[in-house]
Amino acid sequence: MSISVMRTGGAWWVVTAAGAAQIETKAQTTGELLADRDAIEAAVGRTDTVPLDRLTPVSPVTAPCRVVAQMTNFASHAKDSGLDPRRVPLTFFRKSSGSISGPSQDVLRPAHVRLLDYEVEIGLVIGRRMPVGTQVAPESLADYVAGLVIANDVSARDIQLPKTQFYESKSYPTFTPVGPILALLTADELKRFTDLRLKLMVNGSVRQDMLAADMLYQPAAALRALVRFQRLDPGDLLLTGTPVGTALNAPPKPVELIGSLLPTALKWKVFLKGQERNPKYLRDGDLIQARVATDDGAIDLGEQRTAVRWER
Repeated sequence: MSISVMRTGGAWWVVTAAGAAQIETKAQTTGELLADRDAIEAAVGRTDTVPLDRLTPVSPVTAPCRVVAQMTNFASHAKDSGLDPRRVPLTFFRKSSGSISGPSQDVLRPAHVRLLDYEVEIGLVIGRRMPVGTQVAPESLADYVAGLVIANDVSARDIQLPKTQFYESKSYPTFTPVGPILALLTADELKRFTDLRLKLMVNGSVRQDMLAADMLYQPAAALRALVRFQRLDPGDLLLTGTPVGTALNAPPKPVELIGSLLPTALKWKVFLKGQERNPKYLRDGDLIQARVATDDGAIDLGEQRTAVRWER
């Protein structure tokens, strides 16, 4: 049975039906906590709990750590981007762990950014050191993945697209809200990964709603490819892609054809000008709600509620 772990500014907690039970541990990082499994399990049986509404959760994934993300990884997202899902390769990019923020912390748009977008994702939290060359099969996934978290891969599209600069556009402070729950799952529960539903709303309006079964590359395949060249350690985070519904969308084919005839600088100027008229991009004061759970509630990663603030 899964164990829901939460972190506040000075403590780690196990979430139970009665409230939150503090974990008696000296762990300062997520990796250290995962190594103290006895303390986590001891907290599950504690009766001296604290009401959840008295606690302010922060990210259960601590920085510094590696934050790696999969690029286009949902068939629905690929089609919406004008791509053939059958031909989308498995690719990765890095984010700074300095972008990690809490599940109720404001998302801050830097003053020079114009097009701020959202991407609800499932994060895999690594539980065991994975040297380069580690072999990962679906049946051994639980040996390496300790648990799952909600993440929002916030993106500055006007930085990302003209410069093809993923690292900068996705690494500003607060651009990776994580949590509130780190769900430590059993091997059988991880087999239900494809049953998880990713849902994101902005101001109560549903923008993204899709099952993880829509993923092109499932976790075992992604990890196997990643550790061909990248070591992973306990507490590292792999984001597994986002479904259709982001603010960014591909232009219609005739417009794309005309755009291809323009000089590069002019093409991007025209494209971004058009994107600025898209009302789906995040505005000052918008409320983002992100939730990941199975439809039957057996696995529940909780809900993020983050407000957007524009820096002046």
